[in-house]
Amino acid sequence: MPDLPHDQIRAALSGQPLFEDKTWQLSPEAWPVSPDQLAQLEAIGVACLEFHQALETLYLRSVAGKNLLRNKPLLAPWVADYLDRGKPADLIAHARDPQNRGAFPTVLRPDLLLTDDGFALTELDSVPGGIGLTAFLNRLYASAGGVLGENDAMVANFYASLAALRPETRNPFIALVVSDEAATYRPEMEWLAAQLQLQGKRVFCMRPEDIFPLGPQLCFDADGNPEKIDIIYRFFELFDLANVKTAKFIFEAWS
Repeated sequence: MPDLPHDQIRAALSGQPLFEDKTWQLSPEAWPVSPDQLAQLEAIGVACLEFHQALETLYLRSVAGKNLLRNKPLLAPWVADYLDRGKPADLIAHARDPQNRGAFPTVLRPDLLLTDDGFALTELDSVPGGIGLTAFLNRLYASAGGVLGENDAMVANFYASLAALRPETRNPFIALVVSDEAATYRPEMEWLAAQLQLQGKRVFCMRPEDIFPLGPQLCFDADGNPEKIDIIYRFFELFDLANVKTAKFIFEAWS
């Protein structure tokens, strides 16, 4: 893989800031990944989803006081107590709503450290930053060839995962809602939305206060006209709900 010139990388990042108030150490080439490491990463991805699925089952059985094992009694009321601790009652009720059964985060990102003994997982983020940044860097370094995720795979798969939430709707209106608390990541979400708009997709990055209810629907002011929102990608933490003034309307529309 040929090296990218320093000036080309700097110009690309300067022309499209993807994070607020961030500086970068630049590399002339993409991070090298061996075939064995790629296989490990793919296995980690599968395991992350399976972890969320198992956690959902464990939590709901703990809430219901149901046995965890088939061949002997085992109850774990402490699981629900631990996971519910410090959460407001309405958020707990939302987590337990049957409508949420099997609804997992659209994007999961494990934070990985590469050690002498392999990958170490330090966090599993279900509201991850870096989607736009990764897509941008993939596009930048793909010009040198041999990059995983080339041909804008990150952008395409991100959209496909969101649009799949409303399969009956052709070209759904998707709102990437970024709160002020997550403002560091707004530029990359704006970039993602812009790339998808170039493909004719109705994807817009907005603030929570840009959303308003109109009857049972949530809408966005598009040039003075209320545009019905089909899908919301929540880019803020649930512990920030108290600061999200339109959170009530989002939950009401969901229910």
